[in-house]
Amino acid sequence: MFGYNQWIHHGEPATANTGTTVAGPSGGIHERDEMFDVLDDIISEEADEDAVGGPSSNDQYDDLFAALRSELYLGVSSFSSLNFLVKLMHLKVLNKWTNKSFDELLKLLKLAFPKIDLVESHYEAKKLMTKMGLGYSSIHVCKNDCVLFWKENSLKDTCPVCSESRWKLQSGKRSGKNVPHKVLRYFPVGPRLKRLFATSKTAKLMRWHSTGKSKDNDVMRHPVDGKSWQEFDKRHPQFAGDVRNVRLGLAADGFNPFGNMSLSYSMWPVVLTTYNLPPWICMKAEYLMLSLLIPGPQSPGKDMDVFLRPLIDELKELWVHGLDTRDAASENGVFRMRAALLWTVNDFPARSSLSGWSGQGYRACPTCNEDTPSMRVIGKTAYFGHRRFLPTNHHWRSNLQFDGRTERKRPPRRFNTIDILEQLRRVKTGIPGKHPNYGGNVCDSLLGTLLADPHKSKDTDNARRDLAKLGIRHELHLFEDSNKLMKPAADYTFSEANRRKFCRFIRSVKFPDGFASNLSKNVAQNDSRLLGLKSHDCHVIMQRLLPVGCRSLVNKNIWSTIVELCTFFKQLCASTVNVSDMVEAQNQLVLILCKLEHIFPPAFFDIMIHLVLHLPEEAILGGPVHMRWMYPFERYLKRLKDYVRNAAKPEGSIAEGYVVDEALTFCSRYFDDVETRFNRPDRNDDGIHPTRQLSVFESQCKPLGKQSYVELDNNDRDKIYALHRMQAPEVTTELLSLSSKTNMVVSSYPACIVNGVRFVTHARDVRLRTQNSGVSVPGTGQEISSNFTLFVDLGNLQEINLLRRDQDVLPIVQPVTNASRPVTDDSSFLNDADEVELSDEEDESVEEYADEETDAENEIDTEEDDDDRSYHASDSD
Repeated sequence: MFGYNQWIHHGEPATANTGTTVAGPSGGIHERDEMFDVLDDIISEEADEDAVGGPSSNDQYDDLFAALRSELYLGVSSFSSLNFLVKLMHLKVLNKWTNKSFDELLKLLKLAFPKIDLVESHYEAKKLMTKMGLGYSSIHVCKNDCVLFWKENSLKDTCPVCSESRWKLQSGKRSGKNVPHKVLRYFPVGPRLKRLFATSKTAKLMRWHSTGKSKDNDVMRHPVDGKSWQEFDKRHPQFAGDVRNVRLGLAADGFNPFGNMSLSYSMWPVVLTTYNLPPWICMKAEYLMLSLLIPGPQSPGKDMDVFLRPLIDELKELWVHGLDTRDAASENGVFRMRAALLWTVNDFPARSSLSGWSGQGYRACPTCNEDTPSMRVIGKTAYFGHRRFLPTNHHWRSNLQFDGRTERKRPPRRFNTIDILEQLRRVKTGIPGKHPNYGGNVCDSLLGTLLADPHKSKDTDNARRDLAKLGIRHELHLFEDSNKLMKPAADYTFSEANRRKFCRFIRSVKFPDGFASNLSKNVAQNDSRLLGLKSHDCHVIMQRLLPVGCRSLVNKNIWSTIVELCTFFKQLCASTVNVSDMVEAQNQLVLILCKLEHIFPPAFFDIMIHLVLHLPEEAILGGPVHMRWMYPFERYLKRLKDYVRNAAKPEGSIAEGYVVDEALTFCSRYFDDVETRFNRPDRNDDGIHPTRQLSVFESQCKPLGKQSYVELDNNDRDKIYALHRMQAPEVTTELLSLSSKTNMVVSSYPACIVNGVRFVTHARDVRLRTQNSGVSVPGTGQEISSNFTLFVDLGNLQEINLLRRDQDVLPIVQPVTNASRPVTDDSSFLNDADEVELSDEEDESVEEYADEETDAENEIDTEEDDDDRSYHASDSD
């Protein structure tokens, strides 16, 4: 019953919510309203706390109950005023209406329906929504980020470290209203975790990690399959004994809340994800929790721990004591929920702020620690010398072509917990605060060097001088010619003509619908470089395009090494990862990095190149990388940026917008009659289809576009009758029945969706930047090997026809000559199958075919432009 708290710790049984109906003001009874269940679950979150401290009055929900009992309009019992307002606010958030447009809509509704029971403005609606939210705390921060004015410092007016005033001063005096210099917004984690268990919509999903983990010890599809999770359970059996205990991941990154990136402003949200959930929803924005909003305009830097204190204190409390929580999916009612933080997710510069381990200098690698392979080159530190990871008897260790020396060092030693704690003990404690006294990735480095990008290339003049100092690769040394400093062209860079070919290739590529962004927009107008690549773009280029695009533009040794590196990234980023593959990749990466050292100058090897060596081990420990990388959190930052409505107070706008959106997201879980983030169909959803008797019609489709009618001729029907009289085996009973009963007037469409995949006709496809007209099927002839599948390319869809009577698909395709082509099972852009191993004869046949296919499809010829690749003036001349 609403307004009553169940005293379960005093003998009363824990009962399930019944959603009792409430009488309206006119005496009528509302029909079943979703908001009954919403408020039931919200109030029940506090049942265990009320049972310990006594019943509460729930005065904060009086306005919600009043709106729930009120009819939207006289005589309309199907909609309460609260139900209508929540759904209207949900549409506003989902479709990104402005506050002003929402106010105008409310005025129009009031004008059209004078007796409607509705709020007057968006401000009033937001105040009502926040009562269903979980709120946040505002904590004042020292001007220099020394301390938080919190707990023991909450009553102080000056900083105990730097003696700066807590308040903004005007002319040396405090203004009439106390205005703090900085405000940290803290969103408590405990109540948000309790809400996941309070509703049956998510309570069962919080157990997925126990019931859905992989049965194969070699296959990982969730962090629960990783070695770290399993070791944690062994060390803490009491925690692991209750599957409802929560495993968390923490991510932090800075972003500019304003659209104009020229403004120097860095705000840092700290976001938590719950790894109890299944992998397909774990990293979705609706299940991420904002815990801290660190104010700008400067990044916290080394003072990150000052801002993390409220979160760390609560996480300690959740780990040691836990929190009484009602479980809607259990008959036991209330249980003691505990939580553990498994790891942090961040880019490498942010990792330095969170962990305190510097990402620069000779010991930048946190895994290699004191034994990081590094050397000083002109103007920077290069992480060069991966031959030390090779076996001691490997012949490359004595090869002088790498750096002019033999390699005698052993692999870096592994530091255990005791060693690391001893290192922490020796760290000197510094004064917090800011007082007077990298980025990049593998794809950027690789593409920038191959394309000789003047802004991103590692093949600089200083890199060539490093080669001269080491006494290696004399053909690449700088030299003077007619008082000009000349730089010989390197084999690992494209010539000017080849740069244009590669960029034209990137510009011409078409991916299936929804697979990647439009990469043609990232190609410079003069076809000389790639600009503005996002993280996902880099992965698409590395895993799909670079191995094909550079094949005929560099020599075989360079191309094969690049392909090996790209293949590893494709294997690493798959949704399912095999432990055995990662163990093998760990050994192969040592050879790949040594090959790269033999190709590129030492300046090419920044810390990001070196860290690739440790990625397989991290995958073995933590599971698939797609649940531990920054993509979901970077997309989440875009949602936070959309909350900013007042540019003068971006942090306050985000905090208020998040609380309202959080409440509406919770309410929308109960809505079935409106589209929400949880029930909206996929972009290429083809709906539910009836069962068909004929197997030829089992694949149904959803037609798209303008409908037109086409009448088919009887030639095909006559051919089938003739073959049937000849008792041809290919004319089955199904085919004969189909030809006898079909209505020959069909509906024609330019596009359709089949099994979640969008197909369009060739005429429409040529106008798009995506490619969805090609059709291929597995062949039934003799296969090259058991691991090698022969596909038959049926060509491009010319028409998509739909039978008017049976609503079944008859796609008409244009056949092509010599259509049979051998491709591996991994040839599809959307297939993450493992690489297959072929024999030498099979590999040669595939390689010969791939050479022809690459030249024909990508229009990249193999002619070498000697005049273009000879010598050019140095960029420092």
